[in-house]
This record gives sequence, structure tokens and C-alpha cells, in this order.
Amino acid sequence: MQADPNSDQGSEEDAQANNEIDKLKQPRVASKRFFGSHASRRSFIGRAGLFSAASVVAGVLGSPFSSKKGGDVVQAQDINRRYNRGFNYYSFVNKAYRVRVEAARLEQSIPIPPHPTNGDEAKYANKIATDTRGLPHNKLGEVDLKAYQSFINALNSDDPNEYEKIILGGKRKLVQPLGPLAVSLSGLNPSQLTIPVPPTLDSAEQAAEFLEIAWQQLLQDIPFSEFRNNTTNPLIVAAVQDLNRLSAFKGPKQNGQVTPELLFRGTAIYVNASGGTSYHTLPGVDVGPYVSQFLLRPVPAGTQSYLQLNRVPLAIPENSFQTNYNEWLLVQNGGDSGRTIKFDSTPRYFINGRDQSEIAHTPPPVYTNAALILLAKPALDNFLAGGVGSPYNPGNPYNNSKTQASGSATFGPGYSQSIIAWVSPHAIRAAYWQKYYVHRRLRAEAYGGLVHNNKVNKTNYPIHPDVFQSEALDRFFSKNKSYLLPQAFPEGAPFHSSYPGGASVSAGASVTILKALFDENYVIPNPVVPNPKDPTQLIPYQGPLLTVGGELNKLAANIGLGRDSAGIHWRTDAAASLALGEAIAISILKDEKLTFREKFEGFTFTKFNGTRITI
Repeated sequence: MQADPNSDQGSEEDAQANNEIDKLKQPRVASKRFFGSHASRRSFIGRAGLFSAASVVAGVLGSPFSSKKGGDVVQAQDINRRYNRGFNYYSFVNKAYRVRVEAARLEQSIPIPPHPTNGDEAKYANKIATDTRGLPHNKLGEVDLKAYQSFINALNSDDPNEYEKIILGGKRKLVQPLGPLAVSLSGLNPSQLTIPVPPTLDSAEQAAEFLEIAWQQLLQDIPFSEFRNNTTNPLIVAAVQDLNRLSAFKGPKQNGQVTPELLFRGTAIYVNASGGTSYHTLPGVDVGPYVSQFLLRPVPAGTQSYLQLNRVPLAIPENSFQTNYNEWLLVQNGGDSGRTIKFDSTPRYFINGRDQSEIAHTPPPVYTNAALILLAKPALDNFLAGGVGSPYNPGNPYNNSKTQASGSATFGPGYSQSIIAWVSPHAIRAAYWQKYYVHRRLRAEAYGGLVHNNKVNKTNYPIHPDVFQSEALDRFFSKNKSYLLPQAFPEGAPFHSSYPGGASVSAGASVTILKALFDENYVIPNPVVPNPKDPTQLIPYQGPLLTVGGELNKLAANIGLGRDSAGIHWRTDAAASLALGEAIAISILKDEKLTFREKFEGFTFTKFNGTRITI
């Protein structure tokens, strides 16, 4: 009886064929050799006849694979003839095997770069420049060194049992220090990626980053629509003047000066082969409104559509956390203050730093939303409004096909959304590996404790003098009767170190994927802004043209710097994370390219540093 290839019911002959194919595959693996020494790996690769990456992409692997000319090929041809009317099962299975091995080989060939630190952890015996939150601390907030050593012992052990021996100070737990040790089956290993050395505790750059966050707190209820170069808002003017006196401030500038329109806009930091760093304002992030179109437009989701109205915190003193020293110390020790955020009963669009903090606190699926907005055509009716109808990236192989359209398998709508979800955990692993196993940089809230203790308890922690010359501290004390950095979240920062940022690395990876799949030069039609008189409504935006690439970069900056606005991250946390997330996405796109059968020249897009790249 002949098997029906469209039937879900397998025949005895189907089972026999599958068993024969399994037998053909088994002798090829040689796992001990492949996972042994470098020499034996090279030997195995040579015997298996692995092709180059270019050969894989060109489809050379479409021919039957065998290490001998006899029985295996004959059996494979017989199976193909009997059960699939000519399609070569055996070749396809072995092509998949070879592509996976080739991807692993290419990734393994990337050298491990140096991973220098700023030296602060070794420099200060009391670990004041190291993230120790969640462990027990004394009254000054200095960590119990025995507990700290239990933490380091676990990190050095590579033994899950040792992590259960870490001495905590309260009921809150550390966030997944074992997570970054998971082996990703796509993209580079975290140890193959490096990020710049963060500023030292006593540096002017660290002081400048602290003061920028301080001003974000002080300005958090002023709408971004007032951040204009001709503004008369005295608080905005004071922030600009204070940041301009800081020689080490690395935020966006125009002709060497911070301006109101450039306050809190996004940057990226890259490290080169010699360890030098370069700072870049994200392309398009300084054009037009502060808030990205992808956080404002209605989201068309198939037969559904929803407005991007947000639950936002009330602008009340009760929504500033850890401004009381006892509460601050309780949180450092892993305790729970029991306080909660009080929310406005009326949802609205994202208009200020307080809103931004909460969106970064419990974010909606912003990158999937962005893909839906890009994919949907502008609607004639209000119900499905929001789509921009962006073309795919000019390199998409289906753009010029006479007979085929893209779909969910590759390049199309479903693929776009699935790969965004795919890159995020890989990017988080890379960021957390740096957080736990390299830098362990202190959080901004802990730095604020050092500042407060110097002012109130007359400690002599090595804080740069620029901090104490800022009027921001006096404004804090006037409002809160302390010099602590206010926090937007009751729990403060998550219990892992500050550098780099997890939200920002996901943003960098996801936005890179979107720029690789869509036409970043496409001008967004009918842009919108919140109505300053009624932020529950949108009105047309009038101003310079907004592009897909610029607004995607702005989306990444809005989410990453939202964590700064909340008081839990530094600018360099976000800036380094965007470049790191981008690198992870690029490595995954390289793997993806090996798998395609379409005629595809490669992904081309603009990086966060403004350079064009083709993968």
C-alpha cells in the first residue's frame, strides 16, 4: 500500500523509511571528536567536508551528503524515490546539520576579547563601589564582608549548589546570576563580547551621570513638550546650566553645549579593539519630539486595534521612594518597605519623565507593537488606524520576486515578530554576564547613599566635588530632607548590578532586528504627538520628517533612559547596552542568514553609531 504524503496517518512503510533515514544519520555525528580539542575539531570538520559560510548561503549544500560513495547514498535515493516523489530527504537533513555546525564553527572562531574593569572592586576594601544590594549591610550601608565573600564564592564556583549558600540580608532574592551561564544555541557567547570600562567611583564622569539622573528626578513632571530651546521654564534652564558646567558630561550636545531640546536624549558607547571608547548620539533621536512614534500610535493587531494609553503614577510626594534613610537602608538589605505606587485613574499618553519611568518599569510589548505598526498599512477607518505601511528592507529577497510573496517562515510578518522575541533572552544573557561576572558596578541609589552620608554623617567617601557644587542636592534636601536619590519604584533597582542595563540591551537587540527587516529610511506618514492640553488625545505633529530608523532608535532610547528617569541606572548603562544588544542581534542575524534558501545578499542597516553595515 502506498503512503499518502498528505495524510497524518503514517504507514508501516513510512515508519520503515524514517528508521532507515535515522540509521543513515547516526554514523555522522562523532560528538566526542567535535567537542574535543581544537585539533580534533579541525580534523572532524575536514573529514565531514564542511563548506564555508558562503557555500552554505549559496545553496551548495543541496547535494546528498555522504562520506562514502556506496550504500548510504543508494539507500537514501531509494527512500526519496519511494516516499517523496523526488525530494531529497537525506540531503535536506544533512544540510540542516552542516549549517548548524558551520554556524557554531564560525562563532567559535571569534576570539575572546579582553574584559578589563575599572578596578574599583579591588580598590575599596569595604566594597562601596560594588553592587552589594540584597546582602546585609551596616548602618552606613557598607556590606558585611562575609556575606559578600559568599556571593563571590558562588560566582567563582560554577556550581549551582554554591549559589544557594549566598548570605542574604532580607527576603528579596538576587535576580538570576546563573541565567547568563546558559548556553545559547544562536549568536555569540557572552564572553566573546566586550563593553567599555565604566567610570570609576571618584571620577568626574560618574559625578556627571549622577547629576543628570538627579535632574531627571527634579524634572520628571514637566512635559517633554516644554523641553524647547526657547523655553522659559526655570527648572529646565537650571538643569541645562548645571550640566553645561560639567566637563565630563557625555550626553548629547550641540556645538559643545547641552540644550533643552537635547536633555535626556539617547546615546551609544562603543569600544574599539584597542580598548578606546567612542560616544554617539543615536541617528534621528535628536529630531522632532522626545517620544517615539512607536509609543504613541494605535497598534493595529489583525482584527483588533488598541490605543497606547498608559496607566501612570500620580505626581505626588508619596510616589518618591527611598528618600528616607531608614527606608533606603531597608531596601539595600533586601527588605520590603510595603509601600506601593499610587496611580492616576485616567490613562494617558506618555508625556513626561514620570510616565517614562513606569513604562520602563512594567513595559508593554513595545517591540512587537512596533512591528505591527510597521507592517500595517495606513487605515482609512479610525478603528485600525496606526499602521505606517513601511516597506521591507530593500534587501528583502521577496521585494522583486515575480512569483512569490514573503510569509511567516522567513522575512515576513510572523518571522519579524518571532525573531524579536528570540533575540531578547540572548541579549539579557550577555548583559547579565557582564553584570555578575565582570563589572558589578554599584547602582545609582547606592551612590546616592554615599552622597547623603558624606553630607549628613560626615563620612569621607571619594565622591567627585562636582556633585557637591550642584544645586540639585539643595533641591533634594528642600523637598525630602535628605540627599538621597529619589526612586520611582518602591523596590528600587532589581537585585543585580547596574552595568550594563537589561532593558536597554533588549532594546538594542530588538530595534536592530527591526532595522534589519524594514526600510529605515521610510518617512512615517501622519506623525502624532500628545495634545498638551489633553494628553488623553493625539494631535498631528508639525516639524522635521520622522523616519522609521530614527523613531526606532528613539524607541530604544525612551525605554533605556526610562530606567535612568526612575533613578535605577546610569547613562553609560543604557549607552553601552544598546551597542551590546546590537552586537548580539548581528550575531544572530549572521546565523539566520546561513539558514535561508532564498537568493539573499544580506541585511543592510545603520548601526547606533551611524555607520552602515551589511551582514
